[in-house]
Amino acid sequence: MLNNTTPFKHIRAYHTGFILPLVDFLILYPILLVMRRKTTHGIQLQYHGDKQLIEQDIRHGAFFMTNHRDIVMDAAWLTFLLRTRYFIHPYFGIGNNLFGKWWIEHVVRFLRAFVVIRNGGFRDQINNATTLSQYIRHLRKRHKSIWLAQREGRAKDSNDRTQESVLKMLAMGGEGTPAERLKHLHITPLTISYEYDPCDYLKAMEFQQKRDNPSFKKSKQDDLDNMKTGIWGKKGHIHYQTAPCINEWIDTLAHLPKAEFFTAVAQRMDREIHKGYMLFSGNYVALDLLQGNTAHQSHYSAEEKERFEKYIQERIDMIKLPNKDVPFLREKLLAMYANPVINKEKAVG
Repeated sequence: MLNNTTPFKHIRAYHTGFILPLVDFLILYPILLVMRRKTTHGIQLQYHGDKQLIEQDIRHGAFFMTNHRDIVMDAAWLTFLLRTRYFIHPYFGIGNNLFGKWWIEHVVRFLRAFVVIRNGGFRDQINNATTLSQYIRHLRKRHKSIWLAQREGRAKDSNDRTQESVLKMLAMGGEGTPAERLKHLHITPLTISYEYDPCDYLKAMEFQQKRDNPSFKKSKQDDLDNMKTGIWGKKGHIHYQTAPCINEWIDTLAHLPKAEFFTAVAQRMDREIHKGYMLFSGNYVALDLLQGNTAHQSHYSAEEKERFEKYIQERIDMIKLPNKDVPFLREKLLAMYANPVINKEKAVG
């Protein structure tokens, strides 16, 4: 048990004893059941690779590194799936830039979130990364399940790429070579796919705001609006797919110089995540509309194409900007849904 004298006191999840399981049973799980019914068409967890081996890793505490679509719900739906199937409540990382209200930090830390500190100077960032790496290693030694995004912030264009800085942070703690340090964590790539992203129009709007004003930064209220929209917006089908633990292939990269090693691991992580996408008809329609052809028309019907085009227009209509650039916004929205197809086709060869 950690107490307030530990070096992790500013970032650790709160120790809740029997209280969190009770809150989970009486409040959280029923709320997620309602949200699944009202905002989705169903949620799946599937396995790519040896299902028995993957399930064994999960039961002993897995470290899931995933692409990042939604600020709140990526970790929430994983919690729902693991709780339903394995009675596991994972720990998860959340950036301190998202604490728009004073009480949010305390609530999420009570729910087993640990804090990823994203502000401060260079020396502070190094110290914070070291502390975070040590805390994650502390959790893994206790066989706790963890969710962490592959990058800082969401990939707003759905072009998911693992940041080498995240891997380097994870390798800061422990002993041995970088490969040995990552192997000790038992990292499992996990792919998250939403049929519809409730925040897609907000992301497109932010792209134009940054284009028109390079110094534009979202406000705390903008983050809160994104959270609310992501929680209660319609998502269609949701699909989670695990890949085998990276320990199965990381030794093949261990001979590389350190800089090349982290690049190679990031690229392999990307490939594993990209292979796990569940592609929906809208993804294929988006790519054909973006490229101006019908190369993927076998994956959708005329009705599905018409429905998706109507959906995109409705999302554009929701964007309120004084100098609204409709062609630009349409291109950005289409790219969000097309990029998973592009990346999966490259990953599977």
